[in-house]
Amino acid sequence: MTNQAQQMYALNLEQSSQLIEAIGHMRTVLMQGDIGTGKSSTLGELSARLPKHHAVYFDCTTKDLGDMMIPSLQSIEADGCVRMIPNEELGVHLEQPVILMIDEFGKANPSVKNAMLRLMLERKIGSYSLHPDSIVFATTNKGSEGVGDMLPPHARNRMTVIQVRKTDHMDWIEWGINNGIDATLLGWVKDNPQLMASFEDVKDPDENPYIFHPKQQRAAFVTPRSLHAASDILKQREAFDDQTLTAALMGTIGDRGAMDLMSFVKLADQLPSLQSVKDDPKNAKVPDSAAAICMVVYRTLAALEKDWLNAWMDYLPRLDTEAQALFANGVRAPKYSKQAMVMQNKKFTEWAMKNSHLYSADKK
Repeated sequence: MTNQAQQMYALNLEQSSQLIEAIGHMRTVLMQGDIGTGKSSTLGELSARLPKHHAVYFDCTTKDLGDMMIPSLQSIEADGCVRMIPNEELGVHLEQPVILMIDEFGKANPSVKNAMLRLMLERKIGSYSLHPDSIVFATTNKGSEGVGDMLPPHARNRMTVIQVRKTDHMDWIEWGINNGIDATLLGWVKDNPQLMASFEDVKDPDENPYIFHPKQQRAAFVTPRSLHAASDILKQREAFDDQTLTAALMGTIGDRGAMDLMSFVKLADQLPSLQSVKDDPKNAKVPDSAAAICMVVYRTLAALEKDWLNAWMDYLPRLDTEAQALFANGVRAPKYSKQAMVMQNKKFTEWAMKNSHLYSADKK
């Protein structure tokens, strides 16, 4: 398959998870994608949807052949053969169905890869079998990234290999609102959609100085995973000065990303407090810059509670049209956790009826 075709039919994480849930009990799905795209988070997503399954994580990079099975030290079978016992991390000893995630399969040494192939194809290792309803999937990075991921043809032929694309920046923001990502970071991502690009989208590494590129070694770079880590750092920024904060961000998302994000951090310090919006929505400060207003909206979507929703609906009309559209589409996002609470509010309903034209105005 050409790179163009791979990109055209690459799946997002939600689509990948749905495919694994549908066929993973029959056929092992291998998720192949860029570094840090969140492939490993699929185990948690599937586990939440399938509570009767036991989540099992197996990291291939830390294993050699001796970690797969060992001889039993307790007994020898009647025919004189030594019984081999598999590693409990594979989940074959469990009586309930499992979701087995084989992480970093492409980086495993050849002997481990070969030992895993029967488990992937037949759901067996030695004389042990997984529960028949068990789901098996694997992850690997792209071989073109130059990080050691190799998939021989006989291994590929035993799996359904799918390409996983990086999350769209607006999809990631939607996820971030529901998962406690710092609003300053969300505002920065919205302003810089190129943060979610793949190195395959650019020929010259300097065209996108934020992301990983195999032709240019960067000590740190932006991925969905490193953005999550940067958010954790930002939440603790009162514990250290700007120099320390910048150094920590440089070591997490790279030099260029850290410098750019720090400009948003300084902007965020000028935002109106949530308390001022709650107490006096008709007079609380409205930021001057579009980026700062965007941060106010994202912060509100994440923190909004029923007891001050009316106050926010008094404040919202004071913002520009783009900001109001951002809020409208945030509320309507399929996975927004506070959607029911907001849509049942009388003031929101009245505002929404007057401003229905905003519901697609910020979809970009």
